[in-house]
Amino acid sequence: MDPLALTLVELGAVVFCLGLLARLAGRIGMSPIPFYLLGGLAFGAGGIIKLDGMKEFAHLSGEIGVILLLLMLGLEYTARELFTGLRRSWQAGVLDLVLNFVPGAALALLLGWGGVGAMVMGGVTYISSSGIAAKVMTDLGRLGNRETPVVLSILVFEDLAMAVYLPILTATLAGVSFLGGLTAVGIALAVVTLVLMVALRHGHRVSKAVHSENSEVFLLNLLGAALLVAGVASAMQVSAAVGAFMLGIAISGATAHNATRILEPLRDLFAAIFFVAFGLNTDPTSIPPVLGWALVLAIVTAATKMLTGIWAAKRAGIARPGRFRAGAALIARGEFSIVIAGLAVASGVVPADLAALATAYVLIMAVLGPLAARYVEPVVKAFAARPQRPNEGVVPARG
Repeated sequence: MDPLALTLVELGAVVFCLGLLARLAGRIGMSPIPFYLLGGLAFGAGGIIKLDGMKEFAHLSGEIGVILLLLMLGLEYTARELFTGLRRSWQAGVLDLVLNFVPGAALALLLGWGGVGAMVMGGVTYISSSGIAAKVMTDLGRLGNRETPVVLSILVFEDLAMAVYLPILTATLAGVSFLGGLTAVGIALAVVTLVLMVALRHGHRVSKAVHSENSEVFLLNLLGAALLVAGVASAMQVSAAVGAFMLGIAISGATAHNATRILEPLRDLFAAIFFVAFGLNTDPTSIPPVLGWALVLAIVTAATKMLTGIWAAKRAGIARPGRFRAGAALIARGEFSIVIAGLAVASGVVPADLAALATAYVLIMAVLGPLAARYVEPVVKAFAARPQRPNEGVVPARG
């Protein structure tokens, strides 16, 4: 079959199936993300049917999906709210780093992958998926909840930490000198600081630059600006997702409201393709040998993310259900973890088993995260409503 025709047929079939999967997810009242991931896994490398025609399109579309997810998440908040959240939650960000970097690094050392392997696996287990978290909170209607700013501030702390971590990792894998690594980190921090200052002081000008009463012009301005900022950020060794998020917080007022309305259908389409593309690039046959370790790592780091969210939300004065919702929203791992593992494997410095373990781990967490976010609140409420035994919950008097 002609390559173009094959691409169109495969793309049409995939998008149509995405609609069916989203309908099924809606009927059972959960996020469609796990269905998208498992669907991609079934039709990717080593799956039931291999779809090669749409691979390049799926990869680019997936990147656009992440950019749109983070752009629209940024539209929910202003730069001032972001700074306030970071000031309040930096302790939670540090706790998150310690609790979730250590398990991956420790397992890598246990498996004999050395210091570089530990650095890679620590990053894989540390960083939550901002894309999945944003999608889940949107699907469950929780963007306006009290715990959402807490979750957001932790995610932003992680993304900003990646602006430091990725240049160091890249330099380490390439054998660059210490001075070269410091230079890369300095550039990344300078770019992030510049974008934050522009968003805080000149956000109204950014809103004015992209705004238009004509919806077609407005859409083109928004999408073009998002891709441009994300591309420049990526070129400067800063996450494209961070760049898109920063653009989102720079847009405020009525412009932000109209932008959300116009971009929502595009976000849903490209985000769905992102999750499918992730599954398409995973070979199911590489998972069984490392599945046991991946499950152990998933259990440990799901618990540590829950602890992070609960602790941070408690400090913010949020009630128990909100604390558990915050923890569950952080569980999923995704795009950043795969990028980290891909960089390491491409360098040839770490063993191929690391890629299989990272893939199995991320697939488990990408499915577990949305499920936990969906069901954690009913479980907590059911536990809180159970009849108490005599004297249960009574604190003994101190002698």
